[in-house]
Amino acid sequence: MSAMEEDKATTTASEASSSKAGAGIDYAALERDISSQRAVALQDGKLNAAIESLLNLEKGMRLAADVPGTRKVVVAIVELCFETNSWKTLNDQIMLLSKRRGQLKQAVTSMVQQAMQYLDKAPDQETEVELIKTLNLVCAGKIYVEIERARLIRRLATIKEGQGLIAEAAELMQEVAVETFGAMAKTEKIAFILEQIRLCLAKHDYMRAQILSRKINPRVFVADSKEKKKKEGDNIVEEAPADVPSLLQLKRMYYELMITFYSHSNDYLEICRCYQNIYDTPSVKENPSDWMPALRKICWYLVLSPHDSMQSSLLHATLEDKKLTDLPQFRSLLESFVTMEVVSWDQFWTTYKSEFELEATLPGGKLVDKALEDLRRRVIEHNILVVSKYYARITLTRLSQLLCLPLEETETCLSEMVVSKALVAKVDRPAGIISFQMNREGNDVLNSWAINIEKLLDSVEKSCHKIHKETMVHKVSLKA
Repeated sequence: MSAMEEDKATTTASEASSSKAGAGIDYAALERDISSQRAVALQDGKLNAAIESLLNLEKGMRLAADVPGTRKVVVAIVELCFETNSWKTLNDQIMLLSKRRGQLKQAVTSMVQQAMQYLDKAPDQETEVELIKTLNLVCAGKIYVEIERARLIRRLATIKEGQGLIAEAAELMQEVAVETFGAMAKTEKIAFILEQIRLCLAKHDYMRAQILSRKINPRVFVADSKEKKKKEGDNIVEEAPADVPSLLQLKRMYYELMITFYSHSNDYLEICRCYQNIYDTPSVKENPSDWMPALRKICWYLVLSPHDSMQSSLLHATLEDKKLTDLPQFRSLLESFVTMEVVSWDQFWTTYKSEFELEATLPGGKLVDKALEDLRRRVIEHNILVVSKYYARITLTRLSQLLCLPLEETETCLSEMVVSKALVAKVDRPAGIISFQMNREGNDVLNSWAINIEKLLDSVEKSCHKIHKETMVHKVSLKA
């Protein structure tokens, strides 16, 4: 049994025992006592005297292990401090009540939840921050208020970010590992982790952002309408607050953050896959103003990606998309990289320059800074691949003429493709000859020899058969 389940079981047992212990307590009289003390504080202005009386009531209820009674008195003290606008007294009483010997967990939970409702009503930001810090100290190390502590830290981080202290906000958020919270709703967990990733990206901590992103399994964004609520012991997982986005909204937020992360390292294929996941969202596909910019980005980042099996597979799959008919220029863009023909860079750039520059005005913003340089490099790489399909051997001078490039740039591009294993080639620099023949392993060479010998023996056998046939027809005697 986990620590969370043990705590829930203890809570249930304490509630059952408190119901037996408090069976003889007159809660109506308790309510009257609380009301009278509220009148003393509000009408007579004797807040300290009223709190002292309520603390005596709380002590009796706590020692009797009466959960409902203790909750009522504790919440009444917090409400009284708020109603008299005594924020310093509120902070002091919260700390005092949480440290009293044998304080009930349910009472602390109710007190924290009640005090959290007053955060929006604080007279100024300084008072709000003080209350948050007080509640955070009370919640620290207590599993039964871990969700409240996470929400408090997120609120404090938002305030710090508003003050321009992004590094402090990111450090605050990293203190909480919400993935271990069993009672927190799935959407709230994801939203919290996404906020952690966003703050890490804001302070350019890309390594930690990558570590945090691995806490979210992308398969969790597959919405299941038949999904049942998860239970922890006898308690249903808490519902997410109203301000937490839906699962599909969180999916889009996640992939937009990952696009920012991969843009830092110019990982075009991963950026393309992120846009592909956004494009596959049902709400995006229904709205042309959403899917058109996403599909445009998919096309651009596909052609920017280095050639490999994954890129080729995605390229052909995107060409089969029926919605690409609404973007004919992008269909021709993809087809130019599929067709085995040499592409002239000058003509290519003239055709697609306006579409390339238009991306900066569309949702998602402009392409990465190195996009233009890498696009030209991809066109050159495509042309070299096309030449390798038609030529087994070619001179470096002729290749540079076909590519319309200087000799040095042609050799550099070819060398980079060979190093990245996108192409198999050998360059005889003294002779200036390039060989595109693939290196064959020893087994392949022996197999080819065996096949050639088999063909030779078949030919010899057919020749002998025809000679024997001619001999029988014409009855020619052969000399031994």
